[in-house]
Amino acid sequence: MYNRVRPTCQKRGLLTESLEGRGMSDQRAIVDGAGPIPRDNSAGIKLAAAYVATLLLGVALYFLIRHIGNGLAAPPVDEPIAKVGAPKAGPNVLAHVLLALAAVVGCARLFGAVCKRVHQPPVIGEVIAGIVLGPSLLGHFFPLVMTRVFPPEVVPPLGIIAQVGVILFMFIIGLELNTDRLQERTHAALAISHASIIAPFVLGSALSLQLYTRYSNASVPFTAFSLFMGVSLSVTAFPVLARILTDRQLHRTRMGTIALTCAAVDDVTAWCLLAFVVGIVHAQAGAALVTFSLTLLYIGFMFLIARPFVHRQVERFEQDKVSEQTLMAMACIALLLSCLATEWIGIHALFGAFLLGALIPHDSRASVILHHKLNDFVVVLLLPAFFALTGLRTQIGLVGPEHWLTCVIIILVASIGKVGGSALAGRLAGLSWRDAGALGVLMNTRGLMGLIVLSVGLDLGVISPRLFALLVIMAVVTTLATTPLLDRMATADWRREPDEET
Repeated sequence: MYNRVRPTCQKRGLLTESLEGRGMSDQRAIVDGAGPIPRDNSAGIKLAAAYVATLLLGVALYFLIRHIGNGLAAPPVDEPIAKVGAPKAGPNVLAHVLLALAAVVGCARLFGAVCKRVHQPPVIGEVIAGIVLGPSLLGHFFPLVMTRVFPPEVVPPLGIIAQVGVILFMFIIGLELNTDRLQERTHAALAISHASIIAPFVLGSALSLQLYTRYSNASVPFTAFSLFMGVSLSVTAFPVLARILTDRQLHRTRMGTIALTCAAVDDVTAWCLLAFVVGIVHAQAGAALVTFSLTLLYIGFMFLIARPFVHRQVERFEQDKVSEQTLMAMACIALLLSCLATEWIGIHALFGAFLLGALIPHDSRASVILHHKLNDFVVVLLLPAFFALTGLRTQIGLVGPEHWLTCVIIILVASIGKVGGSALAGRLAGLSWRDAGALGVLMNTRGLMGLIVLSVGLDLGVISPRLFALLVIMAVVTTLATTPLLDRMATADWRREPDEET
């Protein structure tokens, strides 16, 4: 029903191009054909046993870390660090917002083009542009210019624009999610992606035993701090990974397909984990069970009631019974209500946007049109506002000489956990050590998803501005390292189309 619009899907963005290649029949051929992931029962049993053992070990290690960390005493609460751009009333706010957006979009496109020329994903340039426009560089060397472009009264409306942009972006990511592809490689993808989450999560939680007494205070429970550190080091940037593979024409190869599938499972799991952590942070001790129960009810409602309704509306649109504007209106209303529900529950609007997008069949004409209408507007105008706001909140000046060693340790721990966990699981799934290592390098890409998680942690007060700056540096460095490391590890066999292999 939904496959009749496949030729138009090129406009949907990188993920559509990455995941859909040659139609469902070829996708089935990829799964059924010979490849690096074995199909014999003994290997499947070993993989399942290793997966269960890894889950149990990860849970046990985290509770051990939590038990030790609950005995730590953090410093007393200091005077809060003044946030950049505290809101002030003033005239011509609209004019200032328009000027700020023009500067943000221009710098984002410029730095994005520069990164593209040096074979880095443009999104990295956009992230760097946000940091350049913030107090770390522009505010440090040209404070008068920064005050003119980003006066204090601009920050609140810019923050609203940024939040709307990220919500729409997560809805687009949900639209691009190929749930059929997830089902085709469930066992191997689940094992590899969850290993790439469990290892850095446990290492990040263990690292929090050292960081808690230096970068937190008594108002933040160790449980919340350690959980956010684990999630911050565990996330993978699905869209950036797709862009890297597409730029190198690897997205339709067997390794590219495995990497994209694992990253998709990783993203779904990471966002569910983030929703759980945010629920714990928001809830009091006695209300945590209520938040968790409401989250389960919301997910059940979305899959059992909302999903059939969404599919019926998609079918009506396919039969030309609904106009494009009506489709857009229904999608916007559903998006707002879903985000409102998750905000009310306490698990952040991002999760509601992502889950609603995932319910819409990714290969339907409705999905293609929604993606086409939203993508350019969100990516060109709204997301740079998020990068600019992140840059305004990233104060590299807070990272003194005594903190750079900590920054290096965070980068190493994050990379060892991601690369090592993915590589070991990939090897158990039947990949060679070289291919498993390359898969680990790809999963170490954090980019935009990492920044979103960090912003949530900063908004909740779980991580301090100084630790936020350290983790932003970690996210940028690990993403920048992906392309050169991948170029060194990729083999000629990777570029062979899946249906050419025997």
